[in-house]
Amino acid sequence: MKINRVNYRSYCGYRSIRTDVMQFMNRFQITILFMLVPLSALQIYAQPGGYYTYAFMNLTNSARVASLGGKVVSVWDDDLNLPFHNPSLLNDSMSGHLVINYINYFSDINYGYVSCSGNYENIGNFAAGLHYINYGKFTAADRTGIVTGEFTASEYALNLIWSRSIDSLFRIGVNIKPVYSVLESYQSVGLLADAGITYVNRKGLFSAGLVFRNFGTQLKAYHDSNREPVPFEILLGISQKLEHAPFRFFVTAHNLQKPDMRYQDREKSGRELDPVSGEAIQENRLEAFGDGLMRHMIFGVELIPLKHFYLRAGYNYQRRKEMMISTNVAMVGFSWGFGLKISRFHISYGRAAYHLAGASNHFSLSTDLSTFLPSL
Repeated sequence: MKINRVNYRSYCGYRSIRTDVMQFMNRFQITILFMLVPLSALQIYAQPGGYYTYAFMNLTNSARVASLGGKVVSVWDDDLNLPFHNPSLLNDSMSGHLVINYINYFSDINYGYVSCSGNYENIGNFAAGLHYINYGKFTAADRTGIVTGEFTASEYALNLIWSRSIDSLFRIGVNIKPVYSVLESYQSVGLLADAGITYVNRKGLFSAGLVFRNFGTQLKAYHDSNREPVPFEILLGISQKLEHAPFRFFVTAHNLQKPDMRYQDREKSGRELDPVSGEAIQENRLEAFGDGLMRHMIFGVELIPLKHFYLRAGYNYQRRKEMMISTNVAMVGFSWGFGLKISRFHISYGRAAYHLAGASNHFSLSTDLSTFLPSL
């Protein structure tokens, strides 16, 4: 068979892309292996949803991260939103950057984040940010049901981030987060922290991140006799950018400290019965294990067709399983978005489908202040 020059180049390009994809799949399999070790070694517990205070600390504010499934801890570039999820992602290319996020959440709830960063030679990179949520207005009533007025509720967290490189491949980071919460007349103060480590290969195409998020305690509880736990979480993620194609793939494993993320209805006792035979339905252990494993997984993909234009999509399995309606699952659990650069500004939009009743809309604006103030 005779191969002309055009066909040969196409064949070589195909081989290169296939090699990139195979490398990503191999690394993905290694990530799954590292997940299985701690999950298989720990005792199985039900998901303790709703048992934590300061739950707003787990909300995603970045439009980019929201469109990629809600949690990303392994992207290595100049997006200052990323250190919010993994402080070790803060790097020199973010110095002088400013990000502003706004999220139109459900009902009249809205929240946001603002952050700026700087670099100090031989010390490391620093960033400061403020994460807030406003729950809106509520009707106040006494114990007899008589309306007495209105009240508000809001929470705030200061983010003080530091990172530095260990060597040419690894970087560490810490985020100290004082928290203030006011719910009607009840107030609480807490101190939380994140610690992360990031690996980036020499070509910069593959990166991996491990993060311990939101460990800490309430310094002042809402009530003196009821100190509540905080939303601690362990995340592990990988990111692979293809060398010969405009794609970047993401896999993030979240809540690794909770081996079993499946929801269990406490009101149901015993096993479910078959409606025809009346006998107890035996659970398929392999199917149950696969479902439990997938509830830890978030997948995302980023397409870069042009230099300053991005298309993004994500899939959050846990969100889909917990929020969908069996008769009409629609796009629950999926997310999408786009980003573009206009002059000196990066603008991003992300939309995540939580339920048939609605979705969250995320808006992000970022810029490099050094382009306006060269002295920075």
